[in-house]
Amino acid sequence: MAEPNVGQSGRGGLTLNPAVAQQRATISRVASAAATPPAYGNIITVLSIDGGGVRGIIPGTILGFLEEKLQEIDEQPDARIADYFDVVAGTSTGGLVTAMLTAPNEEGRPLFAARDINDFYLEHSPKIFPAVSGGLLGLAKGVFSGPKYDGKYLQSIVRKLLGDTRVSQALQNVVIPTFDIKLLQPIVFSRYHARKDVSKDALLSDVCISTSAAPTYLPGHQFQTKDKDGNARAFNLIDGGVAANNPTLLAMTQVSKQILLGCSDFFPIKPADYGRFLVLSLGTGGSTKAEEKYDAVQSSRWGLLGWLYNRGATPIIDSFSTASSDLVDIHASVLFQALRSDKQYLRIQDDELKGDQSSVDVSTGENLNRLVGIGQGLLKKTACKVNIETGRNEPDASRGTNEDELIRFAKMLVQERRARLQRKLGN
Repeated sequence: MAEPNVGQSGRGGLTLNPAVAQQRATISRVASAAATPPAYGNIITVLSIDGGGVRGIIPGTILGFLEEKLQEIDEQPDARIADYFDVVAGTSTGGLVTAMLTAPNEEGRPLFAARDINDFYLEHSPKIFPAVSGGLLGLAKGVFSGPKYDGKYLQSIVRKLLGDTRVSQALQNVVIPTFDIKLLQPIVFSRYHARKDVSKDALLSDVCISTSAAPTYLPGHQFQTKDKDGNARAFNLIDGGVAANNPTLLAMTQVSKQILLGCSDFFPIKPADYGRFLVLSLGTGGSTKAEEKYDAVQSSRWGLLGWLYNRGATPIIDSFSTASSDLVDIHASVLFQALRSDKQYLRIQDDELKGDQSSVDVSTGENLNRLVGIGQGLLKKTACKVNIETGRNEPDASRGTNEDELIRFAKMLVQERRARLQRKLGN
């Protein structure tokens, strides 16, 4: 066998043939210069992140693990989550994580590595959700004096973080839902829309502030954009969780819509070809199921205040956010099972949170670190799927742990990305 030519250093001190080194360098340049759309590949890859306030630490922990495995398998130490997913969708705190993963830094790479997301939460959550008076004084403030928090710190840190970046400048296709309280209708911000309709090309910071504006917790957000003729368009927005606390189906629908509109990124995939989707859906933890806080006898005695405040919780918000997330999971799970492609859908969620763990705003150091531990523990649990008869999540005997499934997903994501890059180079 001929001696290998001395060239660029490889892993473990080995050397690569210059031709191989040049090919890898070229692939790296192609990967960083522009995304390779599904038209070059075999599947459509979707990442979805639920809303849940400080519980965003849980998907942050999972994403840190996934990104580490992607770097390891792809032998790309600077690889990022956005390099592997065609669509990244997020609601409320998930919308903020979406922006962190896809907004460009000065070098045109994602602003945050996934492993840094939790550091952001640990540093800033206590200032976004500062301790407030409890008891009757705290209740009176929440009922009569506006939202529980003024939102000023959240707005300042998000604006500092995202600057003048607009939705159209995201490095990957983002989907972030909000709800217009004036029009009483969902408003979805996506890179697809922003590149065709300048009035939807809002500042990414405005979108993140809006999708996080949970009723009773943070104030609604008003801002304006301009259409192509220079006319103002006003938005009056609150938390996207009102519309889609789990944005998985919303992301898939946005893809189908683009296919129907003839977007070349997806040719020749068909609008309802869901068997070609690879979907990772990350929850932020169930807020009330394990504790069974409420019952019909209790709720039958509640008036307005009872639905807004009960033993430190907000039953009406717990109810609509949990119902929204679960119905989407049931729908998606049944869809993938019906298509015999259920191994291409992975939902990671913990429905056993109790006490402060289930809160969206308890930002003590103790609770935040406990949430990190919950995310790490969730990796070790057996992957679940929806029982289509009961609608409940149950351990899936045909799967390993969530960690095992994420490694399997990482291998598929790397294989898909490599295939696309090779085809793009070939063309």
